[in-house]
Amino acid sequence: MIVRSLQDVDGTDADVRTETWRSRRVVLAKDGVGFSFHETVLYAGTETSMWYANHIELVHCIEGEAEVTNDDTGETFLITPGTLYLLNGHEHHTVRPKTDFRVLCVFNPPVTGREVHDENGVYPLLTEDGEEAKG
Repeated sequence: MIVRSLQDVDGTDADVRTETWRSRRVVLAKDGVGFSFHETVLYAGTETSMWYANHIELVHCIEGEAEVTNDDTGETFLITPGTLYLLNGHEHHTVRPKTDFRVLCVFNPPVTGREVHDENGVYPLLTEDGEEAKG
């Protein structure tokens, strides 16, 4: 059994911050459970374009409000507490938080905790030894 708090992650390599978001990665690939779990806050008034070419992500809003645009179709959705979106088709998408937007995220395959978006908005598929997975 794993028991871990957000405070256990604070200030570690699993506490990742950028200009537009902070992600505390609570469960990671090294935990060996087949997914990773993150608590992420995207900051009000920012815009983040992403594309998970290597991962499926479920995002469940627990606080705040944001518009999420499926950049492949142009559809825009208002996400509020209690609403989730699932990027099951590797959709290019953009998140525009109206307020600080706090979400719980599940990734499959799991991330290692070191990933940040590249110039295309993609997380690389990393292995635990720090190498990029082939194939």
